[in-house]
Amino acid sequence: MTVADFRHPAILLVEDDPAVVNALTFSFELEGFDVCAYADGESLLASTPLPTRGCLVLDYNLPGIDGLALLEQLRAARVTLPAILITTNPRRALRAQAALAGVQIIEKPLLTDALRDSVRDALAAVVQ
Repeated sequence: MTVADFRHPAILLVEDDPAVVNALTFSFELEGFDVCAYADGESLLASTPLPTRGCLVLDYNLPGIDGLALLEQLRAARVTLPAILITTNPRRALRAQAALAGVQIIEKPLLTDALRDSVRDALAAVVQ
């Protein structure tokens, strides 16, 4: 599926773990979202055009560019989609960087509905 095919709000998922990608894609599609997954930040940056409705779900620990640097490049390119950062055991410095970037962190393992709820909240905030 390409972003041009999206009929519903899009989840642009940047995650390098195939098991996490499969689980999140399945979960988000059950919730009615269209999902486009990328294994690294460079693949997302090369993908154009990006949808205007949706949410970025970015792993912090990616090969190549990390999730926060990716978000910085997307913002510089005027991509205004809300973003959520997922990672394991974020340190205080990473939490501070994420707060400055205006991005929420959801910690892995993703055992609760926190990510789904955060995506819904982020999309609702954009609509208002």
